[in-house]
Amino acid sequence: MAKPAAATANARLRRRERKNITSGVAHVNSSFNNTVITITDAQGNAIAWSSAGGMGFKGSRKSTPYAAQMAAEDAGRKAQEHGMRVLEINVKGPGSGRESALRALQSVGFQITSIRDVTPIPHNGVRPRKKRRV
Repeated sequence: MAKPAAATANARLRRRERKNITSGVAHVNSSFNNTVITITDAQGNAIAWSSAGGMGFKGSRKSTPYAAQMAAEDAGRKAQEHGMRVLEINVKGPGSGRESALRALQSVGFQITSIRDVTPIPHNGVRPRKKRRV
């Protein structure tokens, strides 16, 4: 049986509670098509996230450094609402938004303690994609 409309409206109106977390980890996943920034606490629970596609960029504009910068600023502001000030940064992937996302997180006002490249490197795993001939 369907729930009354008032009960579902109250569930949507519930505001996120403000977590008081001072330090965390920013995971920057930069692929050839998009950049996703997730800010977590030390245990890995997501506090804030944003992506270039979620910021309104579509198609090839998602893979630009500017789109990664806007997504990082958005995720940073959301994390600062929860009291976060200190970040470690894990960068993954070959995309063009890696460095601009780092600079954007620093410009938002975070103290960055470490930057780690956690891009998975195969020890001769599966066959790679063919090289593009333009």
